[in-house]
Order: sequence, then C-alpha cells, then structure tokens
Amino acid sequence: MTDIDTQAFGRVAVLYGGQSAEREVSLKSGAAVCAALQAEGVDAFLIDVGADIVSRLQQEKIDRVFIALHGPGGEDGRMQALLEFLGLPYTGSGVQASSIAMDKWRSKQIFSAAGISTPEYRMLTADNLDQVVAEIGSQLMVKPAHEGSSIGMSKVASREQLDSAYANAIQYDRSVFAEQVIEGAEYTVAVLNGVAMPPIRLETDHQFYDYNAKYLANDTRYLCPCGLNADDEARLKALAVDAFEALGCVGWGRVDVMADADGNFYTLEVNTVPGMTDHSLVPMAARAHGLSFEQLVLNILQQTIAENH
Repeated sequence: MTDIDTQAFGRVAVLYGGQSAEREVSLKSGAAVCAALQAEGVDAFLIDVGADIVSRLQQEKIDRVFIALHGPGGEDGRMQALLEFLGLPYTGSGVQASSIAMDKWRSKQIFSAAGISTPEYRMLTADNLDQVVAEIGSQLMVKPAHEGSSIGMSKVASREQLDSAYANAIQYDRSVFAEQVIEGAEYTVAVLNGVAMPPIRLETDHQFYDYNAKYLANDTRYLCPCGLNADDEARLKALAVDAFEALGCVGWGRVDVMADADGNFYTLEVNTVPGMTDHSLVPMAARAHGLSFEQLVLNILQQTIAENH
C-alpha cells in the first residue's frame, strides 16, 4: 500500500446510526471507523444521522464524508444524492449504483441480463404464492427487496411455510421476492478498488446466515482461506468483480455468493456499505489481503480524493 497523506483529507464526517432497521449495526460500524481514522491522525468526527442531517452537514465544516450507514436512507442512494447536492465527496458507490444494489430484485434482473449466474427468483404477492411454488419449487428463501443484514428473511421448505414467511417479509418492505434455495457452501467476497480480496466461507448452525449469525452468535465460522482450489477461487473472485461492476459499483463493497453441490457459483447480492464491526467480513478479508483495519479505512477514504462518482 502506498503511503497516504492523512492531512489531505481535511475534516471528515463519519455518518452512522440513521433510522433504518440496521441502526444498531451502523452505530458499531461508524464508531469503529471513526476511531481508526482518528488513530491514523485524521480529523474525523461522528454524526448520528437524524431529521436534522441537512442542517448538520451545512453547519459543520466538512471536507469529505465516510458513509457508515446501513440500509434504507444511507445505503440506497438517498444520502449519496444529498451529499452530491451539497458538493461533499463521499465514500463508496454513487447514487444510481447504491440505489440498484439496495434493491435485490432489480440487482438480480441486471445479473440475469448480464449473464451473471443468480438463483431463480420470482416476485411474491398475496395472490401468486401457489404459482411461484409451481414454477420454481417450494425450497425458497423469502426476502424483502430493500432490507439488509438478512432482516425479514426466511427459509421455507414447503408451500405451507410460505404464507408466514411472506407475511413476515411484507412487514419490512412492500416488495418481497422468493429465490430458489441453493444447497451448498456460502461465500462472501470483499472488493476494494476493483480488486477481489480473499474470499471467506461462512458456516453456521443456523438455518442460514441470518441476523443472529451475522452479529450476535459466537459459533459462526469464518474460513479464510476459504478452502477452494486456486482455479475455483479465481473463478469466484472474477464473478464477484463482474457482479460488482455490473451494478455500476465503485470503491468498496461485498458480494455474497452461494455454491451448489457441483461447484457452480450463484450471485446473491452486492452490499455497497458492508458492516465494519468486530464481526464484519470486509475487515477480515482485508487482514488476509495484508491490510490492517486502519489501512482498510484509509484506503476507502482515499477514494474520495481519487474517485468521481
């Protein structure tokens, strides 16, 4: 890594918290990011994003912004649009890519159009549950289209379970879809500056890698090296970069992928502001790539000088 002049960043606002269902995770991410920046000599401070965010951004003397907001309102293009309007450089993907990546349904449509493998999927309504099961089977993941951190997600194994899974998901989002379950290993690949870092294999005793497994459980297993041979790992990393770039994402992010029993990979989604907590995957991948947490955070912030959204 080339030396980074931390003084060139000026005054940096770390946006965290917010009002989405992922607020608690964002508070941890933002606190960790701000502490790392301060440890490296950056003039960084925290802003808990609330109703007064526009006036806060206008009143504070800010040179650039590190976005550590997860979920709607921070990861979906709205905050990115506000920062562009105010002329403030910010980390991560731009308005359009953030909005598309936050919408798992539209992301999958783009993956399909671009020839990037993704599990079969159907939009769900209260009236089409029988039809969806007839078309793609009853082994399904039910997902709100616009939530992160596995919030509102359920794994179903029968038509009978689909009703309650749909009722649960629709509480979080007006758009809910079902995706064919891929039985096999789950991987996540962090992308930094167009480069895929070492993939991580996720293993959990939960039904799937849910909110509890991500943030609370101590028995979730993170394997890095991920156990793939060199050719398969290269194939996985190439798929992750392709998926990231297909949505127009830049800077940093994380791509979640499933493998089936035959070793075929299927892209699930792209996260444009992944978690940066002690349980988080991007810092883990960065360590395997030779970057400390502080170096990772500085690399991400450096993009606000080098990148135009």
